[in-house]
Amino acid sequence: MINKSYELAKEIYAAQGIDTDAMIAKLKNIPVSLHCWQGDDVIGFDHDGPLNGGIQTTGNYPGKATTPEQLMADMDKVISLCPGAKKINVHACYAIFENGEFVDRDKLEPKHFKKWVEFAKERGCGLDFNPTFFSHPMQKDGLTLSSPDENVRKFWIEHGKACIRISEYFAKETGMPCVMNIWTGDGFKDIPADRMGPRMRYKESIEEILSEPYDFNLVKPCVESKVFGIGVESYTAGSAEFALSIVAANSDKCIPLMDNGHYHPTEVVSDKIPALLCFFPEIALHITRGVRWDSDHVVLFDDETKEMAKEIVRCDALDRAYMALDYFDASINRISAWTTGFRSWQKALLQAMCTPNAALKALQDEGNFTKLMVMQEEAKMLPFGAVWAKYCEECGVAGDASWYDEIEKYEAEVLSKR
Repeated sequence: MINKSYELAKEIYAAQGIDTDAMIAKLKNIPVSLHCWQGDDVIGFDHDGPLNGGIQTTGNYPGKATTPEQLMADMDKVISLCPGAKKINVHACYAIFENGEFVDRDKLEPKHFKKWVEFAKERGCGLDFNPTFFSHPMQKDGLTLSSPDENVRKFWIEHGKACIRISEYFAKETGMPCVMNIWTGDGFKDIPADRMGPRMRYKESIEEILSEPYDFNLVKPCVESKVFGIGVESYTAGSAEFALSIVAANSDKCIPLMDNGHYHPTEVVSDKIPALLCFFPEIALHITRGVRWDSDHVVLFDDETKEMAKEIVRCDALDRAYMALDYFDASINRISAWTTGFRSWQKALLQAMCTPNAALKALQDEGNFTKLMVMQEEAKMLPFGAVWAKYCEECGVAGDASWYDEIEKYEAEVLSKR
């Protein structure tokens, strides 16, 4: 039935100038980064909690991973249920210490992530990395890189430099560039008396981190903005204007990263993607779903998810945009949350690739906006489901909801016994 449906859909798409075989083949090789922190509610292995620093995970669904072995086994289950190429996205707090060793975040070394490298290489995946500027005693009064305390800043600067060295290790080991994302929740709960001072300190701290030697072809440092956080509702040092400006001023050594939950509710990253691509050779994305605020809900196949994918495809930027998932939901089965989000973004990419974008652009350039509206609506009715089913079949995973049977089995046999 999959092949019969696909052959009919293939003919319909061909009439629109779309080669679905080619699109399926192309998508198989476009990596999307799977974030490790969905599996344990962003806790990691270098502390016992609580999670703080402007973020929060809600829910207490049973079966949370508490060891590296459990987390990697859970990620393996997700990988087995999702089509397409993957990278693994790791936070610095997921360092794996052995034989009783422990070092603080400013002293982390590549050896503390050796098991992550082995995990990724065995599965043919690349690795991305994130310094962890939260959930730590050296986060003083809610501040890290922007703190007025020089000792606090120095600690976190050294952490950032260590993470650059680890990122280069990742890239050399896997043979794929490592995106290293700098994000802090630095800010204030109420109205500050000085807005510029923290930002100047933040700027100087980031520039000091970026002074660490690295090969920009291998390591892709990013600076990510945020409009607000829990406990820092009135001011964040790393605002959108700040983050974009510091990247623009250092464009030979870092790239912009946009998280679509880190803007005002009426802003959409889908519109920002083509704007940044006009100026930056490469961009990075953290793909999430904000509900009224940066709530990091599971990514769905919804309108903004589709629009973000459309803009990447329309701008011919599949090789210019580093795509990573970023959400954490502890109110539902974590493996299902991971899988749903990854599959949703894959659906969005494939549908965008199977949209007659060139024909629609021609109508816009001709000024034929009436027909453009009609054809955009008609494109929504193309038989995408059959193409998705074929893509999943070729990737060796279920194209329908039968993958959830594996989730229920895994929960009964593994998660319920933790």
